[in-house]
Amino acid sequence: MRKEIFQLQFENKTNIKNTFEKERIQKLIKIQKWILTNRDRIKTALHNDFKKNFDETDLTEIYPVLSELKHAKRNLKKWMNPKSVRRTLTLLTHKVFIKYEAKGNVLIISPWNYPFLLTIGPLISAIAAGNSVIIKPSEFSENTGKLIEEMISELFPQNEIAVIRGNRNVSSELLELNFDHIFFTGSTEVGKIIAKSAAINLTSITLELGGKSPVIIDETADLKSAAEKIVWGKFLNKGQTCIAPDYVLVDKKIISQFSKLLIESIDKFYKSSGNNIQENGDYARIISEKHHNKLTEMIENALVNGSKIIYGGNHNLENRFIEPTLILTNCKNCKITEEEIFGPILPIIEYEKTDDAIEWINNLCAPLTIYIFSKNKKVIDKITSQTESGGVGINDLVVQFSHYHLPFGGVKNSGMGRSHGFAGFKTFSNERSYIKSGRFNLLKIIYPPYTNFKKKIIDLLVRYF
Repeated sequence: MRKEIFQLQFENKTNIKNTFEKERIQKLIKIQKWILTNRDRIKTALHNDFKKNFDETDLTEIYPVLSELKHAKRNLKKWMNPKSVRRTLTLLTHKVFIKYEAKGNVLIISPWNYPFLLTIGPLISAIAAGNSVIIKPSEFSENTGKLIEEMISELFPQNEIAVIRGNRNVSSELLELNFDHIFFTGSTEVGKIIAKSAAINLTSITLELGGKSPVIIDETADLKSAAEKIVWGKFLNKGQTCIAPDYVLVDKKIISQFSKLLIESIDKFYKSSGNNIQENGDYARIISEKHHNKLTEMIENALVNGSKIIYGGNHNLENRFIEPTLILTNCKNCKITEEEIFGPILPIIEYEKTDDAIEWINNLCAPLTIYIFSKNKKVIDKITSQTESGGVGINDLVVQFSHYHLPFGGVKNSGMGRSHGFAGFKTFSNERSYIKSGRFNLLKIIYPPYTNFKKKIIDLLVRYF
């Protein structure tokens, strides 16, 4: 069935590629209306998958999708218009321009941590660019995947957009097909498998991966504000966020004060009702037992290697609960400092000099984002100039994902390619160059045979133009 759907889309891709702006916008409007009509169903599906709070789903899944969708609708005509290019002196009489044309048949493999946002977000860009799409949602977020399948089957014929659900074997079978582009969001390990599969067919890819996004706190920072932002960004979605702060590097002079502020912020956010955190409906759950066990093993490994829990650490496998956990550590070989955590565990690491913090970051793989809390411009400039990452957050974190004018993506192990807004439209487009000869062709003066006069003209071109 998978090959049949792929073939249907392959045969129809030229028709979709040549659709006009109004036709593509109509597709986006269909999605918009469906989301607004079925908003409660989306929230229920995510709650059933990992107890995600309804309001958090509105803020982190539904709002960003609708925002991205509205932005695409407003700007699609401008994006689709041919872009004029400056002429050169040697090609003065030629008309030159660029058109963004659909890549064709595309595959979107989406993750479980933001299963609605990270499926429909790329889909919006793919539709805007004029592609046919096969979607493979994660099997871990089964309820949301099933709802997305219902949504797409209601709105679109299979020769335009289709959803194929299943386990990793289904993904492997899909990767054998000769897609024109693959958009994958997930772990670095799986991203490498995707890249190898795509290389066989020379298929272009976008990889939105993870990486250990660090936070650096120096003594000039607004510590209370930084603590609140870090706690919010880290424990949002139970820490299962690719751009969540993975670990915090704190100036030795302020580590005790800052640690207390982190604890106060956790209590303020998740204990304000007087109940313990396990009973708090604002706090989600880990997606599966497998992921839960991996996280608890990280905590145990850290303790064995001399790290210290200063808050939390409690967990319950039966309902996949892990308390917000702060761990003081300087262990360079622990799982929490070597591997992406992707859960509600926050290592706190002290440093004496900015150079030490930079060295710590550079000894790990390039992160998706680096967050810096400081009022010292020289420190900020030093950190950004001596490190690399997909993005930088200064005195704020996580919110960059919702800014559709900012290209989003990583570098090296944290990903390749960009998404959101015009960057997402370009990702699913072939940037096709056009050149059209004018009535007069100045280049004829350098056609063979190469007389002395023509040699002088060529020499002038080489020297001065």
